[in-house]
Amino acid sequence: MDRKHFLRLTAATGGALWSGIIPVSGEPPGSSRKGREFRADLVIAGGGLGGCAAALAALRNGLKVILTEETDWMGGQSSQQGVPPDEHPWIEEYGCTASYRNFRNQIRNWYRKNRPLTAQALAEKQLNPGGGIVSRLCHEPRVAREVLTELLQPYLNDKRLLLFLEHRITGADTDGDRVMALTAVSIKSGTQVTLTAPWFIDATETGELLPLTGTEHVTGTESRSDTRELHAPEQADPENNQAFTVCFAMDHLPGENHLIEKPQEYDLWRNYIPAITPPWPGKLLDFAYSYPPDLTPRELAFDPEGAGIPGKLNLWLYRRILDLTKFRAGSFRSDITLVNWPQNDYMEGNIIGVSQPEFEKQVNRAKQLSLSLLYWLQTEAPRPDKGYGWPGLRLRKDVMGTEDGLAKYPYVRESRRILPQFRILEEHVGKENRERVTGKGQTFGAPFADSVGIGYYRIDLHPTNKGNNYIDFESLPFQIPLGALIPVRMKNLLAACKNIGTTHITNGCYRLHPVEWNIGEAAGLLVVFARKKKTEPGKVGKNPQWLYDFQEGIRKQGVETHWPGQLS
Repeated sequence: MDRKHFLRLTAATGGALWSGIIPVSGEPPGSSRKGREFRADLVIAGGGLGGCAAALAALRNGLKVILTEETDWMGGQSSQQGVPPDEHPWIEEYGCTASYRNFRNQIRNWYRKNRPLTAQALAEKQLNPGGGIVSRLCHEPRVAREVLTELLQPYLNDKRLLLFLEHRITGADTDGDRVMALTAVSIKSGTQVTLTAPWFIDATETGELLPLTGTEHVTGTESRSDTRELHAPEQADPENNQAFTVCFAMDHLPGENHLIEKPQEYDLWRNYIPAITPPWPGKLLDFAYSYPPDLTPRELAFDPEGAGIPGKLNLWLYRRILDLTKFRAGSFRSDITLVNWPQNDYMEGNIIGVSQPEFEKQVNRAKQLSLSLLYWLQTEAPRPDKGYGWPGLRLRKDVMGTEDGLAKYPYVRESRRILPQFRILEEHVGKENRERVTGKGQTFGAPFADSVGIGYYRIDLHPTNKGNNYIDFESLPFQIPLGALIPVRMKNLLAACKNIGTTHITNGCYRLHPVEWNIGEAAGLLVVFARKKKTEPGKVGKNPQWLYDFQEGIRKQGVETHWPGQLS
């Protein structure tokens, strides 16, 4: 039986012919021979939060899974990208899946088990190890990786999960509207493997599977005539994407000199003024920035030695991931903060829908910007005492797990997006747009009969590479429609992160940590259900009984499909 015939048969029978993850040749996993082929019930490309959530959902329901990840750290924005979780204010009580809450709780437990916390910190039910302003749970990036490894380890032990770290998806085999196999290449050795399954999930940071599989998708901005969105531009531009950021961590040791070598592009970035509309208030490497939503010039502040600066946000505290006061005396020499600020948003190039060499070129330039920001902070940034620079700022390479001290992967705010069965528009989630459509005040976003989760965040779009300043406005607590995860044509491929069927505008509130996790978990559970019913994922939402059964099933597994008080 050839591979295409096998996959057509297993797809038609819900994967019932499949008996496990084994190499086709019968050789043991780990062989370096070129051209190895592995099979499973489900292949997931991308080990970020969406990919990990999809894998855990599928695995706990009995599927055998192959998971690939381009870096050597799982966890996406929470780990390899170095972004403490951006979450809504009700996250401790509701508004996320049970498994995401468990993930957060296990991060806290990791600190209780592995870090010398003070008695007071140990007693905190809602421990925030970093005490950062941005989140109720600011933590070191590697802790997210450690926790995800613990959660996945039982499935690795019993061989139901095959994990390919440091592997990039480079090709796909398709047959009409089905994906038959993916090709993954080891970034270290160049060894190629072929991964086959009845179902596939794209959880890559930039939607890499979409062009490789011929899945219809969009990039950049849609036009107002297309989406009817209040904040959409008049003209569409597929190359107009939000800035991305290469994050880094640093601490501060007063009286010491940890000055880095002057970055090659420092003089360029030191004098750089973003060419955006409405205009930026001055140089990017400064503490003035365009304050959203009205874009009035606002002064930020920075002081690693002060608890706060009246009337200004102290950036040291903003994304702090280790708060010295929560640990026993002598455990650490300094707080540690994570730098993901307006000053290192990279607006000069695009990494969505470009070649690998162009991607690497733009990321390297973004790294120069981040290093230039650090060098400026060390040498020229104005201090509250009227001096300049903090040479005691130290780049924490160990925190990010890299030789250059920068994040393993850029923080990507925007991806390729599928053309879906159902597209989420501003009128569904934007407060002003929704109230115009309905003619009355709204408490929640549009109700979706096929809801597979909930989330909340402002519609927060950072400046773009084509010259748009911040777009930031009020949204409503929203639902995640099942139809947004399903491509309009492909039968066995699902989207599981920022690549779902949003628009450029609505992506701004669907791209954060708990929502990405929920999207991935829903995708994994949808594959489980489709396999059980021996059907295609795209048919589940169109069958009222199946949809009812699916939603009842995911609710029993801890997925919230409605906000408290929201009508069905």
